[in-house]
Amino acid sequence: MSFDASRSSYDRYMGRYSNQLAHVFADFAVVPADAKVLDVGCGPGALTEVLATRTSGVAAADPSESFVVACGERVPDADVRLAPAAQLPWNDDSFDLVVSQLVLNFLPDADAGLREMSRVARPGATIAACTWDYRGRMQMLRTFWDAALTLDPDAPGEQSTMPFCSQDELVATWQAHGLRDITSADLEVSTTYDDFEEYWLPFTLGVGPGGAYATSLDAETLEQLKNACFTQLGSPTASFDLTAVAVAVRGRQP
Repeated sequence: MSFDASRSSYDRYMGRYSNQLAHVFADFAVVPADAKVLDVGCGPGALTEVLATRTSGVAAADPSESFVVACGERVPDADVRLAPAAQLPWNDDSFDLVVSQLVLNFLPDADAGLREMSRVARPGATIAACTWDYRGRMQMLRTFWDAALTLDPDAPGEQSTMPFCSQDELVATWQAHGLRDITSADLEVSTTYDDFEEYWLPFTLGVGPGGAYATSLDAETLEQLKNACFTQLGSPTASFDLTAVAVAVRGRQP
């Protein structure tokens, strides 16, 4: 899979959802006044930008150089650094809030990433994360992978391979890391596509697991997949709406 993409490519693929989700997730995480906040796996900066409207002490990290550049341009006052979640370049006890949006299930070692998030969080700080409910309630991706599976039973659908797709999974992980006062919730957003082509074209840009799978196919198979997605969506001939539900968790550092 690839997330080393331009901001425009990412936004066409996922940004129409993540930009909305950033506001809802920031509300759920609860940004304290005058807080120092770290956005782990910031991508092109959707959440970082929202955090910067709520507090001045915002930092962010991402392992993709193109995303770090995009985030820095989008939020010029933020401290944006090139770094994976498991190797955060900040001192212990540096932040009042540490957040991660749509990242946890892509980490090579989620436990190592959460340990680092805990390390840089001050005592009493909140650590919060959210991921898509890939197993059913992220319609854009579920439609794509259901279509892929009709053509290829071995297609690596995110609904069958992604961890942390439920509140229970996230809560159990937060408990295992000793966080306290744990709360979880569903966060829902929606978007309108003008037509089917607006839905389909972002998959051909190679962003994320869906894009990586689409661009690995030969032209004939890709066209078959396109037609299967069209059918899965009910063969729309006008604009249509899709919803996406993220599961979220927050907990307090001891």
